[in-house]
Amino acid sequence: MKFRPFFKLLIEQIKKDPIPDLAATLSFYFLLAIFPLMIFVLAGVSFFDIDNEQVSNTITEFFPGEIGETFSEIVLNTIGEPQIGLFSIGIIGTLWSASNAINSFIRSVNRAYNIEETRHFLKLRGTAIILTIAMIIVIIITLALPVFGSLILDFLENFLSVPSELISMLDNLRWVVAVTVMILSLMVLYRIAPNKHLKLKDGLPGAVVATLAWQLISFFFSLYVSDFSNFESTYGPLAGVIILMFWFFLTGIILIIGAEINATIHQLQKKNNNHV
Repeated sequence: MKFRPFFKLLIEQIKKDPIPDLAATLSFYFLLAIFPLMIFVLAGVSFFDIDNEQVSNTITEFFPGEIGETFSEIVLNTIGEPQIGLFSIGIIGTLWSASNAINSFIRSVNRAYNIEETRHFLKLRGTAIILTIAMIIVIIITLALPVFGSLILDFLENFLSVPSELISMLDNLRWVVAVTVMILSLMVLYRIAPNKHLKLKDGLPGAVVATLAWQLISFFFSLYVSDFSNFESTYGPLAGVIILMFWFFLTGIILIIGAEINATIHQLQKKNNNHV
């Protein structure tokens, strides 16, 4: 694939599609979904005996700036006390709210591919719910690996006498596995979301770019929020919500641009095949 035609077409696509508006819609649904999702995850986590400090450190590393601190405080107030009622409520709230976010993402991906949605409402909602469940599993795995990974490594070192060098290597690979899981999940999302038959590998370029961009954006956004911004003086007690909304907005832009990249490559491949 030649890069000049690719970037030219990609820029045209980005200019044509209202990406900020689509990302704003996504961020709104993400915000509505995050709290029932947290209720669901935390209610499940509350049944396990987990080190509070380790959980807090994992969350503050995964989420940027004050977002991590806010989530960490909520988590520490919840874990350790089994919440059966919250668990069932969280399932229902998460599936409904998060599936709305997935539906919005599906519309954005269809826009990137310049196709209309023709799937039946029930099939579309079912697809959104299935993707929501898959994304919840991915989120749990991604967050759980740093927490439970250390417990597994301690067991391997203390009870199975695994060499410390191998333990250190496996410890470093936990984050590699988490990133790999994120890439694979986005590939599935980019494969199923559009109303178009695609192969799984067609979602790889956008998934890789979106994952790496999300990691970088989260890192620099964390630095900005921690060292350069002054949200609290501007928004007062709403600062945490505004920061979270802005981070979701950036995440939405990244996800949509990933879809635009895949759609652009697909369009160029289609043109090349027609010329052959």
